[in-house]
Amino acid sequence: MVAGERAEAYEKSEQLAKLSAGTLSRPAMALTVGFLERLLLSDFPACDAEPWDRTGLLVGDPARLVKRVAVALDPTVDAIDAAADAKAEVLLTHHPAFLDPPTSFSPAPSVALSSGAGVWRAIERGVALMNFHTALDVSPRAQRVLPGLLGLDFKGVVEPVGNGREKGYGQLCTFGDEAPLTLGQLAARCTAVFGRAPRVWGDFSRVMERVVTCTGSIGGVGRRALAEQADCVVCGEVKYHEALDLSLAGLCIVELGHDTSELPLTTVLASAVRAVGVAEDDVVVIGQGDRWACPEAVRV
Repeated sequence: MVAGERAEAYEKSEQLAKLSAGTLSRPAMALTVGFLERLLLSDFPACDAEPWDRTGLLVGDPARLVKRVAVALDPTVDAIDAAADAKAEVLLTHHPAFLDPPTSFSPAPSVALSSGAGVWRAIERGVALMNFHTALDVSPRAQRVLPGLLGLDFKGVVEPVGNGREKGYGQLCTFGDEAPLTLGQLAARCTAVFGRAPRVWGDFSRVMERVVTCTGSIGGVGRRALAEQADCVVCGEVKYHEALDLSLAGLCIVELGHDTSELPLTTVLASAVRAVGVAEDDVVVIGQGDRWACPEAVRV
């Protein structure tokens, strides 16, 4: 073979190599609602969820093709409408559309008026409802959210689930190389990060060295924090008597608001959806951070 023929043959082989590595050799697999659920269950297994919880697809056709996914904290009727308006086939949320089975299905703006209002609207507008609740709460991905936002150094889970210590509720944190903050300074940081003033139990001048963070309800994390000799718990929600008892036992509490603490988890869900192949522009996050406000934090 002469030099010119060798060069031509090499060029053809390069073209074939590029062709074989391109889209013709590896066609994109069609993503269905059911396949999306299976992929996300690998990140947030149903076996990790609490027994009373609902995990995965609750409403919708598993065989329907998916191009666009909307993500929100709560599957409210308004959120379902927003997902449909955005042309999303799936509304993926942290909280489930229901825990107890609905007892009525009729058009309504809220499940307070008809327990199946969300299910009705989802079917009416062709939006599948899928959620990952406590399975997401205990996941390693969720463990870094609040510590990362607050600039804390994550050390480990305080209330593990399963056989290991990688999954569970509550994150024990320190300030790392940063000088410890007082309770008042930590509360001020929470206000700056989340844009809302939290409810705070404890002496504002007390220095914090070990802090436990917890999205949503405090549950058993408060007493676990005491056992870990933590100075403070930053949580989403705590009942009055629980907060009273814990504070009298020496534990400071910064209560952010249930939704305020969990809205950042939507970024974890959005990231998981992008990781399974949904394009960046086809993942729509529905904002739900404006439902309530503290009067002293609003300029009237």
